[in-house]
Amino acid sequence: MTEPSKTEPNTQNTDDYERLRRWRLALGKAADEGLGGLAGKDDRAMDGALAALYDSDSESSASDSKRKAGGLGSSAPRVSRWLGDIRTYFPNSVVQVMQKDAIERLNLTQLLLEPELLEAVEPDVHLVGTLLSLNRVMPETTKATARMVVEKVVRDIERRIASKTTAAVTGVINRATRTSRPKLRDVDWDRTIRKNLGHYLPEHKTVVPERLVGYGRRAQAVHRDVVLAIDQSGSMASSVVYASVFGAVLASMRSLKTSLVVFDTAVVDLTDKLEDPVDVLFGTQLGGGTDINRAIAYCQSLITRPTESLFVLISDLYEGGVREQMLRRIGSMKESGVQVVVLLALSDDGAPSFDHDNASALAALGIPAFACTPDQFPELLAVALDRGDLIRWANAQQR
Repeated sequence: MTEPSKTEPNTQNTDDYERLRRWRLALGKAADEGLGGLAGKDDRAMDGALAALYDSDSESSASDSKRKAGGLGSSAPRVSRWLGDIRTYFPNSVVQVMQKDAIERLNLTQLLLEPELLEAVEPDVHLVGTLLSLNRVMPETTKATARMVVEKVVRDIERRIASKTTAAVTGVINRATRTSRPKLRDVDWDRTIRKNLGHYLPEHKTVVPERLVGYGRRAQAVHRDVVLAIDQSGSMASSVVYASVFGAVLASMRSLKTSLVVFDTAVVDLTDKLEDPVDVLFGTQLGGGTDINRAIAYCQSLITRPTESLFVLISDLYEGGVREQMLRRIGSMKESGVQVVVLLALSDDGAPSFDHDNASALAALGIPAFACTPDQFPELLAVALDRGDLIRWANAQQR
């Protein structure tokens, strides 16, 4: 067995140094004595950016052992420089987390009303939610910049989900309109061959189809009605953003009649704005109370073909209205033949806070209530439009 070359790097020492470096960046200057200081210029700059945010906790007591830094203060130029620093030294996913933390921990919401600062921010779903909550107090000089930020996020989401959603829904509609007596131009040859494999003639090396499978002539008929009802309380901000984009994608499909309703204690029908999800979002008002019962009552008035309708309620189920009526209405909707789905969240944020009692009451009615990510939603739509087993689907996603 040969000895390792003396010039070969000591990977163990390198790994140890990197591990200590990461811990030092995470713990701050107070860890210098135990872990050692930071040697590189970039590391010191990263440390400064982290300190400005996480070592300036206004909720910490004066006796807190953590270092107190000047923080970001209330100066837009200073915040703008900090935003530039974190984009230089951290990956985009970390930048978005730090921006969100800065808004929440250091109360920077008012600074977001300044166009110069908005231009320096990395747009993401959480930032859009914050901007929408400020919509009513936003000065005219900021609205154009805010709209550009929101539009960038919306278009990114559209690119992420549009084709997958269209494919999933189209597949369901095609299956629903399939016929066994198609005209030649409507034959689905792939499924026809699969259906007739039992009639394969080896001597001729071919399949003799006894039964043709094809697509029905859909023309431009509407095959399903979809009603999206979105809780616009402050905790549902990310769900509002994603649901608005999905609503616009669904509205572009002629085989669906899509309605979109947002609610707090009031109900607003934004269906006429579905052509542009940015307009939908600026038509919302995040925050306020919640009256789910009132929203369901309005949505019931939109449903004229129960057995051909899908109702999607996106809410954390914290009801400020009449709970008994809410449960009775949604149960009645299901009994009439409507396919009902309740999403506790439509976002990438993980399991939300929600009213467990109301979720259990819905489950007792045979209506599942669960969280769903945007990437899962197209498949969920396909299962729901095909009147599949939503409870089985939801359970499968948790494995």
